[in-house]
Formats: sequence, C-alpha cells, structure tokens
Amino acid sequence: MLRFRGPARQRGAIGLVAAVTLGLALLLMLLVVDTGRLYLEQRKLQRVVDTAALEAVSRGGNCLAGLSAANFARQSATRNGFPVETGNSLATTCGTLVTAASGLRTFTLDATQAAAIKVVASHTLTNSFAGGIQALFSGAPASLTTQLNASAVAAKPLPTVAQLNIRSTLLNISTAQSNILNPLFSALLGGNVSLTAAGWNGLLNTDVNLLGYLDQLAIRLNVAAGDYTQLLNTQTTVTQLIQAAVSAVQLNGATAEVLAALGNLQVAANANASQVKLGDILQLQTGTPAAGLDANVQLLQLIQGVVQLANSKSAVAATLPVNVLGLANVTVRVKVIEPAQFSAIGNPALAKADPLGANRIYVRTAQVRTLISLNLPVLTGVTGLTNAVLGLVGTLTPTLNSLLSLNLAATINSALCLLGAGCEQLDPRLLPTPQIDISLDAGGAVSYVTDFSCPVGSGGSKSLTARTVTSLADLKVGKIDATHAFSSSAAPTVTPLPLIDLGIWTCRKILGIGTCGPARAAFAGGGIAIMAQSSVGQNSQNLLYSSTTPFATPANLKLAPSIHAVAPTTNIVASLANTLAGINLIVYKPVGGNPLGSIIAGVGGLISDVSNILQPLISNLLSPLLDPLLNNLLKGLGINLMDVEVGANMTCGQTGRAYLVI
Repeated sequence: MLRFRGPARQRGAIGLVAAVTLGLALLLMLLVVDTGRLYLEQRKLQRVVDTAALEAVSRGGNCLAGLSAANFARQSATRNGFPVETGNSLATTCGTLVTAASGLRTFTLDATQAAAIKVVASHTLTNSFAGGIQALFSGAPASLTTQLNASAVAAKPLPTVAQLNIRSTLLNISTAQSNILNPLFSALLGGNVSLTAAGWNGLLNTDVNLLGYLDQLAIRLNVAAGDYTQLLNTQTTVTQLIQAAVSAVQLNGATAEVLAALGNLQVAANANASQVKLGDILQLQTGTPAAGLDANVQLLQLIQGVVQLANSKSAVAATLPVNVLGLANVTVRVKVIEPAQFSAIGNPALAKADPLGANRIYVRTAQVRTLISLNLPVLTGVTGLTNAVLGLVGTLTPTLNSLLSLNLAATINSALCLLGAGCEQLDPRLLPTPQIDISLDAGGAVSYVTDFSCPVGSGGSKSLTARTVTSLADLKVGKIDATHAFSSSAAPTVTPLPLIDLGIWTCRKILGIGTCGPARAAFAGGGIAIMAQSSVGQNSQNLLYSSTTPFATPANLKLAPSIHAVAPTTNIVASLANTLAGINLIVYKPVGGNPLGSIIAGVGGLISDVSNILQPLISNLLSPLLDPLLNNLLKGLGINLMDVEVGANMTCGQTGRAYLVI
C-alpha cells in the first residue's frame, strides 16, 4: 500500500512544470512570429499582384503586339518593392471572365482578349520554423527555402449595355402558315425549303447566344477570335451563316426539329451564291466588350434576317406560286430592298449622345417591295359601258363620232375614198392591255435608343427609351415595268394603264382602189387610263421601358426581353382600300397619235358616267388582294403593318476604371 510520505517527496515539481510551460510558450511564440512573418510576406505579395493587375487593366494593356500588359504589371511590381530577379517571378496572361449559373466567376485564358488580366507572382524566402519541424517529423529532406505564390485577376468595368430588337409578331405557326412560309423562303433563297409546322415553331421558340454564334462564325471564316468588328465586315455566304447557327444551337442542346429545320434551310441556301456581311443585319457598336455580346436572340429572327439579306443582295426578285396567297391568275414577285436588322447592341450612353450617329442602337424591319400583276376581265361585256364610252367619244371628237354613228356617213366616207380623198374612222377598243400592276412598298418600322437611366447605389430603377417610327407604305396602281421595278435605289415608276383606246383607222387608195384598211393608229383619238399613287402615313412615338409604366423595367441581357407593343398607324388596310376605291380615271385628248399624251378637261359629266361603271369593277377586283398580301406574305417576313413589337434589354454597368474579380 502506498503511503503519503509528506512534502519532501514533491520538491521540484513546480520547477519542472514551470520549465515545461516556459518551453511550450517559447515554442508557440516562435511559431506565431514565424507564421506571422509568412503571413505578412504573403499579404505583401498579394498587394503586389493586385496592384499590378489593376494597373495593367487601367492602362489598357493586352497580350498582343503593342501595349503590353506584362510590361505594365512588371513596372507596377518594381515600384512596389518587388523586383523581378532571382527568387522572384511575375507572369501575366490575358483572357475573359466566365460566370457560371451559380454566380462563380472563372478566368478563361485567351491571348486575343483583354477583358480580364491575370497576374501570378512567386517569392522565395528562408524556410519557416514550422516547415522545418514538419520536415523533421515527416522524414522528408529539409529545405532551407519556402516559396509563396499569389494571383489576382482584374477586369475592366462592364459598361451599361442595351439591346433592341423588333420582334416577329408570329406567336405560333400553324400548318397553313408553314404552307406560306415554305414557298416564300424557297423563293427568297433560291432553293427548296420544306419545313413542317413543328420545324418552324422550333425556330420560333429557340434562342441562340449571340456571343457563341459569333465565335462559331469566326472559326468558319478564319477571323481572329474576339475581333468582332472585322467579323461583321467579312464577306461570307448565307450557307456559312446558317452553319454557324447550327453549331451554336448544338452546344445548347437544340431539339431534333430545330436541327432538321436548320439543315433544310442550309441545303436550300446552297443555291444562293451571294456574298453578304453579317454587319448588314446586326448592329454592334465598335468596341463593345465580349461581355456585352453575351445576349440571346430569337433563332427565327436570325434566320429571317439572313434570308432577307440574301435576297437583298440578289438581282432576282422572288416569284411566288399563284396558290401561295389563294389568288388565281396572279403573279406575285417580292424583293427585299433593305434587309431587317434582327438585333442591335451597344452602350446607351453613347447612343443617347447621338441617337442616329455612328454609335446608335438602331433596328429596323425589312423594307420589302411587292409587285402583283393580274389580268382584268374583258370589259366589253360590262353593261352600259359601251354606251357611256360612245357618249364620251362623241364629246371628245364630234366629227369622228358622227362618222362612226351613222351608216350613211360611213357610205359617204367610202365613196370619198374611191374618189381619191383620204379619210379617218374612229375605232374604240376596251382594255387593249389587260394586265394591271400593283406595287406595294412596305417600309416596316425602325426603333432606336434615345435615353436611359441606371440607378445610383441601391435606390431607384433603370429605364430605357426607344424612339419608334412605324411603317410608311407606298401603293402604286397602273402599268409598271417589271424589269426596273425592284431597284434598291429608286421607287418604281408607274404609268397609266389604258382602259379605252380611241384608235383611228386611216383610209387610203391602193393601186387606184379606195379602201379603209387595217392601218390603225392606236390612241390617235385619245384614250382613258387608270392610275393611283398613294402613301399611307408614318406614326412616331417614344416607347418607355420602366417600372413606372405598364411595361416592365428592361430585363437584363440573356433574359427574355421586355416587350412594348407600338400603337398602330392609322388603319393602313382601310387606307389602302380607300386608295383603291378612289382610283382616278384619266382622259386624254388626241395628240397626233401619241398614246396618252395630254389630259383633256371639260367633260366631267361624261367621265363620271364611265367612272361610275369602271371604279366599282376595278376596286372590287383589287381590294381582295390586300388582305392576304398584308396578313400572310408580309407577316411571314416579320412585318406587320398593323402591329409592331419592340423588345428591349439593358444591363447597367459598373463605375470606376478597373476592379478585382478573382
């Protein structure tokens, strides 16, 4: 049994505990001092790379020939007491930032970009006490030095970026609509387009990332990555533009219907060899950063723009089958005079300073010219028309009319011819040229940014203002030369269509025998013609996208755009119908055989007799052409004269010159 032997046995215990405690305190103090030294060195190194990265970005450095981000970073490090010498290193790379769906940012190396610059530094110093203890107990060879590493990524502040598009008013494409779109796109491309309603709806409901699309196109055109200004101005083909769309949507997991539809359009585009530039349908401010291009556009709008661009560069007008619009005995030809712009992206601050200048954010729908040619019915069978015409002729040329009206006068006339005298006999003919032409220029609409606001701090809300001018439609009815009808620089010239030809037969002696032969001079006695020219007016208004209006605040890029429906222009369809109902008949007097040479006056009453018979006939024939033309054909091209929708997106940028992102 152990027994307590008293205090004598405990002498020295306090000293031993004190010695152990003192030793442990010294060890911990040494560890703290040594670790603090490493921490301070690491902080110093981090400050060096932070400052170097910020300076490289602020001074506009890059990794191409010329301004060198590496030189700027090295100069900054040297000024901050970090000379690049033995034991120290400094590496500078350029690239872009990619933000994942979770919000985590990562640096992507790309020497052609300078949206973000990464600086990595290393510093070698004497090994730490803790490192030596670790090496002692781990059995690893002891090292006398320790290497510290630090990295920083700086980026330019993202500017405010706004995007406009004039959206197609198609919400859903039925089988009937696809039966119109297929021959329409076939005619515009020159190849056979045969898409199902599901295929068209797939294009309508699919978005394509603009940045990804441009990168895929750059690969196909061998353009340096990131040089979007050069890319937009590079000549290419419609096939390559569609191929780039295929590659872009494949990366996003497009459906089989969408890929099949794009494949069919690509094959059809092989028939069109026109050289085009993407910059003609995509407006992009010079210097727009890659982050500003990280936006979505509707795939159908992109395809519409590409197809219209191809047709505008072609000298051939698209001729549609007669059954496309349900019209019999009608020829419909369509030419895109100016293609639509499917999207415009840029800094609204620059656009606000000069809304229609070089830095504008501006989109338009297509300017399309349509020429319809149809045959009028035979007019000779119209009740009362012959009597009305003869009454009019009697007023215009009483002498000739009396010869025409009285058989006795005709007998005397023949006798005079037998005696060697010359004579003339009036020969009125109805509608010598039965084809009438209708030319419709649909100007569509334009929209451009004029103002914007972004909140300062945490308060306020953003807004965007777009000036929008809806379409001006020009209607011409008469006789139009189809070979010159589709000039992109001038409007077509319309001439009156003759309805009544007051020709004259000339009687003469042939071999001593008098005869009234077939030497007929057309319009020698005058004539009656039809023609109409009318413009349907413009309507301008400011579209405000704001939380204070019935329309939502402009959504950020990559989100579905905020839609503003434009108040329609004064009933365009009714105006065009009124134009047809008010077609004027033009009466011409005899001018030495010159067809339709000079207008005659003073026969208003008799002209009204003819007008009252002809105008309803012409109007009832032409008016039904407008509804299918406006509602089906133009809408298939993304144009609706009665309804325009403008979509807007805006992401407010950051202030300052440069900032650290990683």
